[in-house]
Order: sequence, then structure tokens, then C-alpha cells
Amino acid sequence: MSVATRRKLPIGIQTFAKIRREGHYYVDKTPLIARLAEQGGAYFLSRPRRFGKSLLLDTIACAFEARRELFDAHDGADGSAPREKLFLADHWDWTRPHPVIRLSFAEGRLAEGAKLEAHIHHQLDTNAARLGVTLPPAREDPHIRFTELIGRTAAAHGRQAVVLVDEYDKPILDNLETPEVARAMREGLRNLYSVIKGRDADLRFVLLTGVSKFSKVSIFSGLNNLRDITLSPEYGTICGYTDEDIDTVFAPELQAAAEEGQPLDREEIRRWYNGYRWGPVSVYNPFDVLLLLAERQFRAHWFETGTPTFLVHWLRGKGFFTPQLERLYASEQLLSAFDVERIEPEALLWQTGYLTIDGQQRKGAATVYTLRVPNLEVRSALNEALLLGGWLPGGTPLSQLTMRLYDLLTEGDAEGLRAHFERLYASIPHDWVRANPIARYEGYYASVFYSHLASLGLDIVPEEVSNPGQCDLVIRHAGRAWVIEFKVIDGDAPTGEAMRQLKARDYAAKYRGAPGITEVIELGVEFSRAKRQIVGWEVGRG
Repeated sequence: MSVATRRKLPIGIQTFAKIRREGHYYVDKTPLIARLAEQGGAYFLSRPRRFGKSLLLDTIACAFEARRELFDAHDGADGSAPREKLFLADHWDWTRPHPVIRLSFAEGRLAEGAKLEAHIHHQLDTNAARLGVTLPPAREDPHIRFTELIGRTAAAHGRQAVVLVDEYDKPILDNLETPEVARAMREGLRNLYSVIKGRDADLRFVLLTGVSKFSKVSIFSGLNNLRDITLSPEYGTICGYTDEDIDTVFAPELQAAAEEGQPLDREEIRRWYNGYRWGPVSVYNPFDVLLLLAERQFRAHWFETGTPTFLVHWLRGKGFFTPQLERLYASEQLLSAFDVERIEPEALLWQTGYLTIDGQQRKGAATVYTLRVPNLEVRSALNEALLLGGWLPGGTPLSQLTMRLYDLLTEGDAEGLRAHFERLYASIPHDWVRANPIARYEGYYASVFYSHLASLGLDIVPEEVSNPGQCDLVIRHAGRAWVIEFKVIDGDAPTGEAMRQLKARDYAAKYRGAPGITEVIELGVEFSRAKRQIVGWEVGRG
């Protein structure tokens, strides 16, 4: 493919018409839009931030408004950018436009109930003006005006209306650190969304999108006709890019990078940014891919745009055992258990994109999901944030330590590694330990140990990471497999139990002679709660 076929990268663009008219790349999601519209009804979709939810809604709006020219091919003869035909161009009834009501909570932060109500009134008024209908005055309750907007719009246009809600939950998520405000936001939104079921006869299609999946009882009370497609296999790729998308749509960018002396290794792109899974096919974070293609640098692009300090503080307060990021188990009910009064770590980390579904299996009547960190970006950046913002006191010289840690693993220097971790733990002031509950919970030292390693973005293979008393991990790096067992003991003398368990379970067996592995290093580490330091360090090589 010629470099001349390159297009503009749609970084941060959420407007479908802008992408189509100005010559940006567009990954055609319209086959899935056609399927959604054909089935009809009211839908809910949860995806992490910056995954293309707003663009999806705008594309759906353009389709229902019958703006066919945006979906058809265009030769660019009028001076605009040429564009190819999309699937929907030949698979949609363009003779029947529907009025579209759009609500968005994506912009700004609302910190009190009165501001939420004012924001809703403003959006209702804006929609009414665009659709040519009048509404009762703003002194009426928002849900009454929303009801009237739907009914009057359908009557004025002689067609059922479409309702699209972007970031339906953001006013709640923005205020989770102040639960009383979050509850006020929840009540205001529940009041608004309750309208949808009652106006079913006037609605052709409804889609609400957001980051979190609040329980139906808490926010969608009475809205039992809402179909949650978050984990529907057929819609698993409705947001995000697939491997096929990278290799076809963005092939000109990969070719240009290679020809300009900045080749982007496909496997490295996959390791950094792929791995999110809501169905049988894994997807890439689109924001990461676009910035990588623009800057040609592997960085934590998505993570750097706004990982909430709330998440770090909340995990610290919960005493979350960070090795569990490599493998965690959750039921469907647990993943949906998200509300102001009840936030489970599994639900929060999954819904915000820091964990993804790795597999599922039936256990009787229940479905059990295996969760894991999706990719190298999240593993390294999240663990660094946890170390700096949660596990270690301010001022810990982490950057220099991290550089040295990488070299020690590359060199296979097990004794140097021991000295390195002893220095890290010794740098934690005793006063800080006494003042911080996080430093007194059983899994703290194992979490520091794991997160320091994981912040390097190394190839980490979980074995069994559910018990805070142990940290069984395998790190593959520079032709070596480090098989690590971590024990927290009450005394201050080594027991040898960590190495005994390693030998008994023989985790190392599968790595001896494995492709790319020239040496296996077994490492039994014992940490004394009393001394707050490593007291046992046994090394086996083979």
C-alpha cells in the first residue's frame, strides 16, 4: 500500500461528520450499529474512558438522522477529502429519519445536585430548540420536562424518537470521594432515566454509555427493559480496534513509520496496547494506538490522560493485594456490584479498564470470570502509580532503584537483587510505617515487592496470587525465568518454607527447556513482619 494513501489520525475527534469530511481514518463499526438498530430496543454499554463511546453515539445519531452522504463513498471532486463507502450505506433505511435526543455528562465536573439539575435543564432546552418543540418552564422537575421532550418530539416529527446518553454515570464517578454528593447525583440521574421505560411507545432506539455498570436497583430502578450489552459476545468489538483493524486500516501508518526509519514492531504494539476483552476477540485502546502512530513512541498514553488519584487512594485504603492484578476471579454478580455504598475492587478495576476478562467458565448456575491486567501499559503504569501514591512514602528514590532493578534482572544477579530490595525496604521510615495502616496489613510487603517488579513492564506470569501470605510469580526476562515464592513470617529468622514450597509445587518445571529460556532461577523470599525486612533469601538455579 502506498504511503500516499495515508489519512489524518483522528486523535481526540468524537464527531463522525468531521472524521468523514476531513479525511481521517475511520474503523467501520457500522455493521454492529446496523445489528443494534435492527434488533431495536433500549441498550446499555459500559467501556473504559477514551474507548470511542462518544464517537459511537455520534455515528448512531448521524444514521438515525438519515445523513446518508456521510456513509457513502465520495470522490473528493468538490475539494473535500475522498472517503470510502461504509457498510451502513447499503444496509439502512435512509427514507425514514428519526429525531435524535442527545444528553451528555462528559464535559466538566458537577459537584452538587443543583448544578446537575441545571445541566440537565440546559441540555433539555438545547434539544428542544434543535428539534423545534417547546417545553414546560425550567421550574418543573427535570424528569417531567424530559418526558415532555420525548413525547412532543415524536409527535412533532411524526416518528419515534431516539435517545442517546453519553457518560451517563460521570457525575457520580466524579464525586465518589464525597459519598453524600455522589448519592445526590445518583438520585438525580435515576429520576431522569426513569422516564425512558414509560415513554417506550415514543422511542425507536435508546443507548446509554458510561464507564461504570451501576447496579440496576441503584440507578436504573424500574428500567427493566434496558439490555446490557457490555459482555455480549456479538458486540465485544463495538469499541476499540482489533488486530485486523491495525493491519488493514492503519497499514499506511505502519509502512510510513518503517520507511521513515522509525519502524513500529507489531508484536510490541500488541504487548503494549492490546488485551482488552469483552467478547471472543481482544481489542486495542484506540487512544493509545492513535498516539503511538502519531508520536511513534511506546508510552502509557491512555494512563497518563487521567488515572484517578481516587483509584490509588481507594486501593490503598482497602489494602488491595497487588499481585492479584495478574489473576483474579469474580462472578458476574460481583462485576456488577458497583454503587456508592458498595464498591468491590474487582468491579472498580474491571469497569475502569485496569483489569480485563481473561476467560470464563460455568460453575453450576453461576459464571465465574478470570480477570487479569490487559497489557504492558496498564501493568507498568498502574503499579508505578500504586508505589508512588500508595505503598511507599513520598521521597522514596524510585527512579534510580528501578533502573538498577532492570539491570540486575538482565544480568541474572540474584544476590544483587537481594541487596536492592533490602535497600528499598530500609528506605521506608519507621514513623511512616507506624502511621500508615497500609504498611501493617499482611500483604503490604509482598505488594511492594510485586509492584516494584511490575512497574518495569516485564513479562509476568501468575501462578497463584490469591493469598497475601505468598506472592508466587514468574518473571521472564533476558532469557531467564525467575520463579518467586514470597512468604511473610512472624519471627526474625528464616524458616526455609518459601523454597520448600517452591520445590514441592515445582512451578519451575514448565520453564526448564521452554522456548527462549536458557536459565531458571528459583527464588524463595521470606520477610519478617517484626523486623520489616528480608530475612530469608534462597536461590536455586537450573
